[in-house]
Amino acid sequence: MSASRLFGIFYYLLSHRRTSAPELAARFEVSVRTIYRDIDALSAMGLPVYGVQGKNGGIFLLQRGLLERSAFTSAEQTQLLTALQSLPEDVRAEASGTLDKLSGLFQKEAPDWLQVDLSHWGSDTADRDKFQWIRTAILERRSLSFQYVSAHGERTQREVLPARLVFKDQAWYLQGWCLIREDYRTFKVSRILGLSVLDAVFDRVLAPPPIDGPGPSASPPRPVLLRITADMAYRVYDEFAPSDISIDPDGSFLAEIRFPEDRWLYGYLLSFGPSVEVLSPPEVRQKVCAMALDIARKAARPDGPCQGYCDKIASSRLEEASS
Repeated sequence: MSASRLFGIFYYLLSHRRTSAPELAARFEVSVRTIYRDIDALSAMGLPVYGVQGKNGGIFLLQRGLLERSAFTSAEQTQLLTALQSLPEDVRAEASGTLDKLSGLFQKEAPDWLQVDLSHWGSDTADRDKFQWIRTAILERRSLSFQYVSAHGERTQREVLPARLVFKDQAWYLQGWCLIREDYRTFKVSRILGLSVLDAVFDRVLAPPPIDGPGPSASPPRPVLLRITADMAYRVYDEFAPSDISIDPDGSFLAEIRFPEDRWLYGYLLSFGPSVEVLSPPEVRQKVCAMALDIARKAARPDGPCQGYCDKIASSRLEEASS
């Protein structure tokens, strides 16, 4: 007698309430006689399952076989199934048995309207592996070792007691207790390199602070007004709140952002290339201009045919920015 087959029969009945012995026999690839023996075994275990032979017979599950389904409202049942369905792909695969059982218990199909894929576009399995290792470390309370690349490109070796993964503003972050810094730290997952899960298990209770914004050492946010050409509409709608943008008659956008004035801000502005114009404040406009000129000079060889052209354009743009 197979325990897995007994559970399979019971959860099948949770979904269908009534079936026939031949149908179960075909489903589990056993004889009808074996199915009836299984039903007797389930009844002996105290489960409300019984079989009736004859023309109007079959295999039945009593009403109380729905267990404590009534403990959850219909909305709560849907929320629970949705939560399981929306797990990342690799985690959801492990929970598929639980999902099937709860679907049977609630007599509802699991909603399939949401799917979470943690990998980048065009990436291989490395992204999924990274999240899987972090998840394992958090659940098993094991330390993580990795190299971390700061916003300034500096690499440091870290050993961290992981607490949780957080998705915020289009990026994933790992929060945990850094044994090197002896304090809570937040790490952008995309900048974590050479990740490994250590054998050491910790029992420390972790309670990292919420990710509210820049740290105390960051400069205060300041408003920057931009004009962005129409060909960058996809980025405008992806990266700005509707209340922060307006559309000019020519299709270009006026957008206001608020970020600390640091290297990240200037790198972000330059990522728009010639499709962005900084309207204010003037000091940000001038610095972006100077950085763009530096890029142009580096792009042209000192003795190459583009050098004179780049110098001419650079001088013209500098005059415009200063005016």
